[in-house]
Amino acid sequence: MTELTDALTTLHDSARSCAVCFDFTEDDRCHICASVDRDSTTICVVADSQDVQAIERSGAFRGRYHVLRGVLEPARDIGPDDLKINELLERVKTSNPPVREIILALNPDLPGETTSLYLAKQLKAYTVRITRLGRGLPLGSDVDYADDITLTDALKGRQAL
Repeated sequence: MTELTDALTTLHDSARSCAVCFDFTEDDRCHICASVDRDSTTICVVADSQDVQAIERSGAFRGRYHVLRGVLEPARDIGPDDLKINELLERVKTSNPPVREIILALNPDLPGETTSLYLAKQLKAYTVRITRLGRGLPLGSDVDYADDITLTDALKGRQAL
């Protein structure tokens, strides 16, 4: 039990939020944001860190991420100010080189679709292509439970909103 407590304490003390994408990391920037091999002009917006890991397992995406830390859920009092939406908008506004595409990779359920529509409306103010994952994911499923082939097809079949 002491080993588990020590491991959790170490994790708590060393884990922090990436200053760029808001994924969890031990450094100021996560390994994806720090990599010069990733396409900084394409940002994949996900609800949480598990979604980053699921998409990374597919090997189909070589851009960067933005973790919202949830989705809009008015019934649970989760609004735009509770998520990393303003940070995403600021990132798009100030990015150099400019962001060319935002992929909305949120779950195809009511909160995910609501969040996607809200983000699409907010992002219309910028000259950026807005896409979402293709409909290879069944309605009501979770991105982090999808297999690699389904995620690859969904990324390849993304569509503009």
